Amino acid sequence: MVDNHVAADIRTTFGKGAARKLRAAGQIPAVVYGHGAAPVHVAIPAHETTLIARRANALIELKMADGEQLVLIKDIQRDPVRQIIEHLDLVIIRKGEKVTVDIAVHVEGEPFAGTMVQLEHNTVSVEAEATHIPEFVTVNVDGLEEGAQIHAGELVLPEGVVLIADPEMLVLSIHLPAKVAEPEPGAVAEGEAGGGGSEGSAPAEGGDSGGDDAGGE
Repeated sequence: MVDNHVAADIRTTFGKGAARKLRAAGQIPAVVYGHGAAPVHVAIPAHETTLIARRANALIELKMADGEQLVLIKDIQRDPVRQIIEHLDLVIIRKGEKVTVDIAVHVEGEPFAGTMVQLEHNTVSVEAEATHIPEFVTVNVDGLEEGAQIHAGELVLPEGVVLIADPEMLVLSIHLPAKVAEPEPGAVAEGEAGGGGSEGSAPAEGGDSGGDDAGGE
């Protein structure tokens, strides 16, 4: 079941200027394509769509003039500074159809004391039914010790979801925090002693010079 219903208007003007006008009017330009159908350019409400797009691989039921069309958000183009959505690619989906998508990797639990988790890949590619795409896959790291690794093939996926990524792909590893190198105590003492000598000699030279000047006067 799809809860995201959005009204879509057919676009008849194109180009950067037309897109800017749409965004100024609170709409997002988008293109709908897939299943051999000719691409259809539409405008959809910005606020409502932005909220929907917060969820990865979100499905939308577009309400168009000729009926409803189920689509998957395939690509999002954002303004690099303001991060607002500038354009969307929406691919047509048939109910029951399987699609290949990237889902997030969520880490839960705490590894062995003194170690930390290094996440090598924060998403993994899977195949799932379009209307049953999981938001994420969970990896439990409770008690894992230094050197432990989890590969894509070891992930526990929901029923009906198939791994597409390389099973040998490293997802995360457990290791010790990097140590910050500290100078040896002897080297520090020697440096401090040398610095003190230089500072002490400067006033002596200034004093001699001042004496010569005074004598000249």
